[in-house]
This record gives sequence, structure tokens and C-alpha cells, in this order.
Amino acid sequence: MPLSRHAGTMTTLTDATAATATPLQPTDRTSLRRSKERAASDRAALTEVLTDGMFCHLGVVVDGYPLVLPTAYGVDLDSGPDGTLYLHGSVAARSVVAAPEQTICVTITHTDGLVLARSAFHHSVNYRSAVIFGVPRLVTDPDEKLHGLNRIVDHLVPGRSTAVRPPNRKELAKTSVLALSLTEASVKTRAGAANDEEEDLDLPYWTGVIPLRVVAGEPVTNDDCDLLVPGHVRTRANLLGAPS
Repeated sequence: MPLSRHAGTMTTLTDATAATATPLQPTDRTSLRRSKERAASDRAALTEVLTDGMFCHLGVVVDGYPLVLPTAYGVDLDSGPDGTLYLHGSVAARSVVAAPEQTICVTITHTDGLVLARSAFHHSVNYRSAVIFGVPRLVTDPDEKLHGLNRIVDHLVPGRSTAVRPPNRKELAKTSVLALSLTEASVKTRAGAANDEEEDLDLPYWTGVIPLRVVAGEPVTNDDCDLLVPGHVRTRANLLGAPS
């Protein structure tokens, strides 16, 4: 069972919130045009993609041209009717400045396996992906701003925000936080074996799946730190398969 990082703690996805229980409502932008059978209508599928991911890609138009940037994110499933995605960046970042004035697109993708078929045409990938549209708002409330930043930190390493020095006034002034509702979103997945043509089944070519997953290495302590690896760091590494 995947682990949720919401609320800065590790909880299983069975601890559903109201936002998780709300079904996805397709719009013109989120409705699949091809391979419609791969669409997920259960919002819990969106929660799983967001929970299992560590980074997203933010798509925004800057000075008349599209800009797509990788960035960390945080999630609050208890914020609003459908939950909130938090993004951050420098106050001077063009993407952050431009985003609240337009509809942006955020994507998260997991590659779960390489699907090798008997024919080149039917090679594929097992994956889980989410696409989120909306006009983000710039977070100006100091408490929510800190909350959003904590969510981003805890999304990568649950519990980390309570084990470090919080950002000071100068650091907060240099950082912008965007809040994007999870209302308009779609999830698309593929799983399973290759789909070869019937006339190719007797061809003498190997077919199957190469599973893929993210694996953590053993935590490496800085040379200027003489402390033992804390429990929340060890737990996160072990969850990603680091040697114990």
C-alpha cells in the first residue's frame, strides 16, 4: 500500500479524506481523446499518483511562449472541496510571476515498466500519470504560506519540516507559494503485458515487461555533521528500498 504524505505524516491511502472520495469530473481539457479505457474516474487514483510522485512539471506561458519546468510540490487533501497542490519558487521567477494570471498545467508521471512486444509498433510503457489544470492563486497569508512550504518539504521526506529550522522572515520574503485546486484533473494509466497482434504470436521474439521503480541509496551524512541518521530519514529511505 502506498504511503500518503499529507499532513506531514505517513498514513496509508485507506485513510481517505472527503477530497479523495470525490470522483473526478472530466472537462473538455481533461477528457481523453485516445485510449479512453485508460482513464481513471476515481479521485483516489489521483491521490495515489500525487502521493507516489516526488516532482511535477509546471507548464506556463511566459512572454508569449510555453515554458515547462520540473519542480517539487506538496499536497493538502483537506484544503477545499477537492484538495490543493502547492508549488513554490523565487519571487523573481518568471514562471511564478506569470502563473496566477493564466490557466496553468501541472503533470506528474510514474514509469512503472517497459513493455516489450514482438513488434516494434506495440512496444509500450506501463505508467501512471496525472494532468491538473487551473488558475493558481498566489498565497499571501503568512500562515498558509508556511503551511504550503511545509507540505512541500514533508512530501519528499515525511516529518522533515518539524526536524529542521523553519524559514525565517528573509527567506519567506524571497519565496513565493502558489496554490492550485485539484478540481480539474485527469488520471491515465497503463498496466500489464504487451498487446501483440494475433498473427505475431508465433514469431520467435521475446516479449515481456521490465519493471521499473525508484530506489533510494543509503543516506550519506555531511562531513560537517556528527549526528546519527534520524528516524524519519531512515524510514523514508527504507520505504524506497535503501539497504538497512
